[in-house]
Amino acid sequence: MHLALDLSFAHTEGRWALPGSFVGRAFPDPRLYMELAQVADRGGIDLLFFGDGSGIPSTWQGSIDAAVAWGVQWPRHDMSPVIAAMSTVTERVGFGLTYSSTFMHPFYVARLLNSLDHVTGGRIAFNVVASTRLADAQNYGFDQLMEHDRRYERMEEFIGVCKALWHSVEPEAILRERDTRRFADPAGVHPIDHDGEFFKVKGPLASLPSPQVEPVLVQAGASPRGIEASAAFADLVFGFGANLAGQQRHRRALDEALVAKGRDPKRVGILWDLQAIVGATDEEARTRKQAVLASWTEEMVGVALSHNAGYDFSTLPDSFRLGDLREEVIRANATPAGLIGLLVEEYGEDHLITREEFFEHGFRSATGVDHMLVGSAATIADQLEENFAETGSRGGYMISSPLAFPAGYVEVIELLTPELRRRGALAEREPGQRTLRDVFAS
Repeated sequence: MHLALDLSFAHTEGRWALPGSFVGRAFPDPRLYMELAQVADRGGIDLLFFGDGSGIPSTWQGSIDAAVAWGVQWPRHDMSPVIAAMSTVTERVGFGLTYSSTFMHPFYVARLLNSLDHVTGGRIAFNVVASTRLADAQNYGFDQLMEHDRRYERMEEFIGVCKALWHSVEPEAILRERDTRRFADPAGVHPIDHDGEFFKVKGPLASLPSPQVEPVLVQAGASPRGIEASAAFADLVFGFGANLAGQQRHRRALDEALVAKGRDPKRVGILWDLQAIVGATDEEARTRKQAVLASWTEEMVGVALSHNAGYDFSTLPDSFRLGDLREEVIRANATPAGLIGLLVEEYGEDHLITREEFFEHGFRSATGVDHMLVGSAATIADQLEENFAETGSRGGYMISSPLAFPAGYVEVIELLTPELRRRGALAEREPGQRTLRDVFAS
């Protein structure tokens, strides 16, 4: 199995104040991440991942106040400069960066990722997302969210343009002939002349081909349309790890979609999202878990749930049918996946749920309890080995820590990783694996 660390929220939701957090340094000081990157590089972590959102959560009660007060999913910075800094002090670990195909332009993103792939020596992954958050949309001139399936149509065209740009300069075209002073062969540099529904791009990319040419492409859509998009272009998929039945359904649906696209399902792994609290003993880990959960307020839960779904859950009535809520969320062009989708799967559309019950489930979702492993390294390794086998033995895990940054992540690296390596369960780098694509293609 491959292991990645999700650093998207390492500094939010109060982690900065917990015991074990950095003292004397604060986000966004790049040295916070450079030091952890060195530990991860030595420990055999394959990928350090940054999700992104460009708006302060404002869906809950139509205001940013609660998110600002409690530090819920904010502040968020563009982490590309931090990745560049981390790459200078590491040799092996890869870096995942997120940009929205719903709002960004493919030429800008393709050019930036090409540059980062050069800087990192071929260690960049691009997590392309279809955005579901109104707070982000309003920063790019949108008054409402784009319709769900249209977001994925735009994503597929976006990636098509990026791929064409990355391949618009052939590696063999770069000559660098010192005696003639001829730099490149014009026959190997091609405009792409793209004129599509969403984008018009002349090209070519005014950059040299990067070590990977294309970064490792990552996608996380769990809806039928999202899985179809994953099958079209993703090298690696992120999946929600809340329950085994859901994981197995996702794996089967992705495999079927890959076959329909003429691709080999064995070559596309899923990194299952989970949180981990690793302790020296099971009891120590459980004690830490309770301390983390006690740090969440009801308002923090409401902010996180509403922002992630793109729907204001403060407006919920005292009781309602799950199917009615899902339909209302769909009409708002928000996302019916995540918590709502899981509840519908578990209880059915006709299930009547109270507002209090919904927020009890929401607490488990927002805090990560519903996909949190807690225990000693041996206990968690047992669970991961079993789950890895039952979900197809392709991919691995995207691990985040609800504990302080960096202490929670360091314990994952220094306690869990050696235990998995001792068992022979961890994917190890081979001498010829130079780029991140080499690692995940093995």
